[in-house]
Amino acid sequence: MPAATLVARTIREQIRKELSLTASAGVAPNKFLAKLASDWRKPDGLFVIQPDEVEAFLLPLPVGRLPGVGKSNEEKLAKHGINTVGRLRFLDRAKLEQEFGHYGVRLYELARGIDENPVVPDRPTQSISVEDTLQADVLLTETEPVIRRLAEKLWSASRQEPRIARTVVLKLKTSEFRILTRSHTESVPPSSRDELTAIALTLRERVTLGPDQRYRLVGVGLSNFRAAEQIGPQPALFE
Repeated sequence: MPAATLVARTIREQIRKELSLTASAGVAPNKFLAKLASDWRKPDGLFVIQPDEVEAFLLPLPVGRLPGVGKSNEEKLAKHGINTVGRLRFLDRAKLEQEFGHYGVRLYELARGIDENPVVPDRPTQSISVEDTLQADVLLTETEPVIRRLAEKLWSASRQEPRIARTVVLKLKTSEFRILTRSHTESVPPSSRDELTAIALTLRERVTLGPDQRYRLVGVGLSNFRAAEQIGPQPALFE
């Protein structure tokens, strides 16, 4: 897939030049696998899955890496002794459909690297985020400089988007690879870098894993984009 790899490299370079941001990219035979590949080298890398490498890449993965396998479905699969994609293949399609309904068919296909969902270009922006995997795990109280730096980058990137984001998101990954998100939707969207930073820092106060918990990744994002004329007076909403 040399052409696709070249496109991915070009896009990453354009993002770096125009926005001064890092970006990860994935190249693979379909949309689902490309997303996994993109996550593999975050926050600044390119990972390619060749067609003949799909099984070697996919089978050892935890089932929680599959789209739609949240905590509830992961627990249901664990009851059947299923904790990796490879083991998921031992459940036939009928059993999965009986257990998970229509999503069981999707699970059957994903476990085999099948994804017929098309790539839709030029979709309106759903979210913008920046994140940083830290060189050493840090305490929550030590994340402020990282949050400030990421918020500054995010604010600069968001200035390229004509629509307005109403929701600020803070993402953290613990040293045990548990992912946490906290979000806040304002009636009036953040209007400055300082306001965005202040909201992100406030979201940090809603993380309650204890003072000794350490974190290896920090991310700040904007979502819930609306055209300016769609932004009306609404009460602040914490999620």
